[in-house]
Amino acid sequence: MLAGADELRSQVARLGRELSGAYPDGVLLVAVLKGALWFLADLVRSVSVPCAVDFLAISSYAEGTGRVRIVKDLDCDISGRDVVLVEDIVDTGLTLAYLLGEMERRGPRSLAVCTLLDKAARRIVPARLDFVGLRIADEFALGYGLDFAERYRNLDHIVAGDLSRLQQDPDAHVKELFPG
Repeated sequence: MLAGADELRSQVARLGRELSGAYPDGVLLVAVLKGALWFLADLVRSVSVPCAVDFLAISSYAEGTGRVRIVKDLDCDISGRDVVLVEDIVDTGLTLAYLLGEMERRGPRSLAVCTLLDKAARRIVPARLDFVGLRIADEFALGYGLDFAERYRNLDHIVAGDLSRLQQDPDAHVKELFPG
C-alpha cells in the first residue's frame, strides 16, 4: 500500500491548512479531471477560506508524442485571480508544463500547483510544485481517483498496481482488492 485512507485524510487536511494560510482572501481551485476529482472533493472541505472550483479535462497522450490537449476548458475567467491547479499525480511533468503554460496566458494574479502525489523519479521536465501531499517511488499508483482503464478510482487508499498484469487483464487486481 502506498498510502492508507488515514494517511490520505491527514495529508489532505494539511494541504487544506497550507492553502488557507497562503490565500486568506480566497482561491480558485482548478482540478484536472478525472483523477483529481476525489482529491479535490476532500481538499475543498479542508480549506477554511472562500474557495471556488472549476475543472479542466485533457486528452490521453497522443500515441508516441507525449502531447495532450484540453478537451474540457474552464467555465470561468481566471484573469486577476489567485488560482491553484489541483493534480492527482505529477510524474513526467509534461502535462503540468502544458497546463501551466495555457493557464498563465490567461493572466491569473497568481498560479500555483497542488498535487496529491509527486513521482519525481519519472520527471522529464522541471515541475514547480507548491503544495505536495506525498512523494512516492516509481510505482504505478491506483485508487483515490487514480485508475487503470477506469478501474480502481473508488478505492479510499492508494496501492501499487502491477502494470504488466493490468495491461494483460485490467481486472487483475479486482479480486485482490475486493475479496468476496
